[in-house]
Amino acid sequence: SLLYTIKFELGMSALQYVPFISSIDHTFWTQLNSKKLDELKLDERPLPLSAFYTNDCKPGLPAHLTLSYDSFSSSPADRGCPYYGEILNTNTVEDFKAKDFNDILNGVGNKIWTSITDGSALEDTSLLNQFYCVCFADLKKYRYNYWFCFPALVTSTQLISRDVVQNKFSEDEKQRIIDNCSAGVTFLDGELNRITDKKLKIDKHEYIVIRDPSTDTEHPGWPLRNLLALLSFNLGDSRTVKVVCLRKDKTSAKGSIDHSLVLEVQLEPLAGAEMPKVVGWERNTKGKLASKYVDLSPSMDPAKISESSVNLNLKLMRWRLLPQLDLEVLQKLKVLVLGSGTLGCNVARCLLGWGVKSIKMLDNGKISYSNPVRQSLFDFADCGKPKAETAAKKISLINPSAESEGVTLSIPMPGHPVSQLEADRVKEDIAKLEALVEEADVVFLLTDTRESRWLPTLICAEKHKICINSALGFDTYLVMRHGVKDASEELTIPEMGVRSIPGPMLGCYFCNDVVAPSDSTKDRTLDQMCTVTRPGNAYIAASLAVELMVSILQHPLKGHAPATIDLNDDSLDSCLGRVPHQIRGFLAHFSAVQPAAHAFDKCTACSNEVVGKYRANGVDFLMEVFNTANYLEQVSGLANMLENTDFDEVWEFDSDLDSD
Repeated sequence: SLLYTIKFELGMSALQYVPFISSIDHTFWTQLNSKKLDELKLDERPLPLSAFYTNDCKPGLPAHLTLSYDSFSSSPADRGCPYYGEILNTNTVEDFKAKDFNDILNGVGNKIWTSITDGSALEDTSLLNQFYCVCFADLKKYRYNYWFCFPALVTSTQLISRDVVQNKFSEDEKQRIIDNCSAGVTFLDGELNRITDKKLKIDKHEYIVIRDPSTDTEHPGWPLRNLLALLSFNLGDSRTVKVVCLRKDKTSAKGSIDHSLVLEVQLEPLAGAEMPKVVGWERNTKGKLASKYVDLSPSMDPAKISESSVNLNLKLMRWRLLPQLDLEVLQKLKVLVLGSGTLGCNVARCLLGWGVKSIKMLDNGKISYSNPVRQSLFDFADCGKPKAETAAKKISLINPSAESEGVTLSIPMPGHPVSQLEADRVKEDIAKLEALVEEADVVFLLTDTRESRWLPTLICAEKHKICINSALGFDTYLVMRHGVKDASEELTIPEMGVRSIPGPMLGCYFCNDVVAPSDSTKDRTLDQMCTVTRPGNAYIAASLAVELMVSILQHPLKGHAPATIDLNDDSLDSCLGRVPHQIRGFLAHFSAVQPAAHAFDKCTACSNEVVGKYRANGVDFLMEVFNTANYLEQVSGLANMLENTDFDEVWEFDSDLDSD
């Protein structure tokens, strides 16, 4: 059994007490916010509260009075010993500071004194346990100034002796104390039986048992003060009383009370006297008689709560399924989405699902009446508004912690000549686009026309950015990543039969072309100019585009991750699985293939010749591309290749294949 030190006071000294420290769960402040917003508004009337303390704290812990989410609505008796009080929430911090705190303390103390003098406290000792809180709640910033008082009447109480239950009672007697002790205060006779008669409580008690919140080995807790004031008022003359400060050891199997204090104290009468002095304002963390302050914005601000909730599913992935998942790289990611239409909206929403916060949306169009049913960030009320800015605002509404921005900008394109009047504006657009790509970690190419993807592809190649491209047919889709390589790297075509293609050697969206991009809307009917596609096609392609990006970023080589040709080879996978070069889907038979292709050394967008010319001459090179029809083909070497190609031999070779 535990050994406890016995301490006897040879001479009488004033009894000292361990004061309460308020312990407030953050859910209490949430409830206060609701009360203020929905009930109190500008009313400053006090609201009733309940709190509780326990007598089973571990040694060394302070005596806590606890308030939580249910303090406004229910009795805490089932959770511990009850304390009842009120809270006054001021409308301004100036009102809070101007309160007469001494008047408040004395007002509550007078309620306690009245319950003693009229006898009600003798029947219901919980009337002795009262508190008051004055606070100012800044609901915009979730910051709170507050000050608790636990009023106690000052009486002349001398300590005669101090001991512990282990040394004063047998095991049977200890069990009788436990069995007969109520939630608050219990009066016991010489046989340790409970006394219920009001008069006999004073005249015939042998011990008074109080549940004690203190863990101090020498001093009892704060609730004993008002109990002794009650006894002093009712005794009529000086008297010695014995008090058991009941404490439970919850670490023991039977809840031992061996370490409970047994005090013998000398009381002086209070009958007929005026209300004693009242003390009880709580000290702050610095030990001063001053208010406390708490900033709960990290846990209570709706935006931060939303941010925490968004990340919950992602963090749960790392518990069991994917411990190696790197969420930080996604949270820090900066994404540029070129095109805020059907694909762009769905890509943005999927990015939010992965915890990406920094998203910039770019488009030059406005929302038409046909858009909201297909473009998931818009609704009917948005029709006529700029796509990019509206998409960015909707992203922030979905996740307030997202850093979204909309940019209205026209992307200059090959096949669309630039007039002298437009030259300055086009050059500004080029500079803006270059700056946006420079700031981004990943760029999504989701624009409507093929030629509008050329300049972003070139800029991404020159700046070594991860570029994800997605395009739609009526019932087909393409999702692909561009190879990320240095312009100084020479492309070498691997021998046939190679099992994978290194990331820097992967082709871009234009690597299969043998002509330069041109105006794809010229001489087209309405159905040819619009993206006519099965409605579900864009959702599939957008989801795959984002999932491909995430797989790239989870691979050790990031943008340089190789693409395997052998679908049975998983040795090059990321923690999420395969990192393909392309995904080509066919809704007609609900299938998809994952081809991989080498970069074309004469590509009009990513070849060394084109990238080098752009790096050397910048906007002058681009203006030449826009205004001269065959200039790209000449720079890339396509024109020379086509000039030296014997098409008769090609057709003859093709005929030979057909005959096999």
